Amino acid sequence: MVNPIDIHKLTLEELSGVIALYPWYGGARMELCRRMAALGALSESQIAETALHLGRREMLADLLQEGRSVDFSDKDARALMEAIMPQQEPEAAPQRRIYVVGGDYFSQSQYEDVRQDGDAIFSKFAAGQNQPEVPAEPPADTEHFYTETLAKIYLEQGYQDEAVDIYSKLSLRYPEKSVYFAALIEEINKKDN
Repeated sequence: MVNPIDIHKLTLEELSGVIALYPWYGGARMELCRRMAALGALSESQIAETALHLGRREMLADLLQEGRSVDFSDKDARALMEAIMPQQEPEAAPQRRIYVVGGDYFSQSQYEDVRQDGDAIFSKFAAGQNQPEVPAEPPADTEHFYTETLAKIYLEQGYQDEAVDIYSKLSLRYPEKSVYFAALIEEINKKDN
């Protein structure tokens, strides 16, 4: 039989030992935070660690707000903004033009016209233009991607031939459901005619 331990009666060292043995024990972490807050020695890292292991962080928020009255109004927002970010004079215009490429294709000659010495990041892309294109071939074994869901999607999009092809291959893969797939193929063919 397991003897329950009351974590409220443990010393700080014993409580820290329990947390070291069982780091996921949120109740022990919360008790340690309560005691450290009462002593005035609660650190930000302890709060963060405890918050990670609590299911309801409201208990931790309530503990942190005890005895504090905080004004959340925005009556002094302008003064705070000016204190944090004092007004700065506008910066001078940048010395070089900045080109933003948003996915449009540009040729090698266009790239050479705007290229500068520090633009090494685009050199590998420009070098790739001279390579011949390799035709993309689908993998030889794509039948493992054929599912009823894919066939239904093809039907919804109006690709009856592709759906019939998938159902045909599924009936070969699952012979016990071949009658079901044949009925689906027949229904598609009736709608098609």
